[in-house]
Amino acid sequence: MNEHNSDIAELTAALTRFRDERDWAQFHNPKDLAAALSIEAGELLECFLWKAHGEADVGRVKEELADVLAYALLLAEHYKLDVKQVLQEKIAKNAEKYPAHKAKGSAKKYNEL
Repeated sequence: MNEHNSDIAELTAALTRFRDERDWAQFHNPKDLAAALSIEAGELLECFLWKAHGEADVGRVKEELADVLAYALLLAEHYKLDVKQVLQEKIAKNAEKYPAHKAKGSAKKYNEL
């Protein structure tokens, strides 16, 4: 296991310990973890509502981002997914869909390049 996998495993272990000490695993089914993730992502987005991009309260962004990451890690843990591998696979897939020579500087979707 490399350092990054170790860091992710350590964070996931801390989250599951926190959860288990409170007997919350019973509430952490995939549907509810995904719902919580979506709700927290909405709260993260709320940090930017009606503001210019540089006006967000970084402290609130940090708090909401931590919640998003925590639920994402717990959902990955439920399915025994390797977070690093999942992200590497997604980056590779996106590299195929968005080749740099076509996508560079463009916000167009892959099917519009």
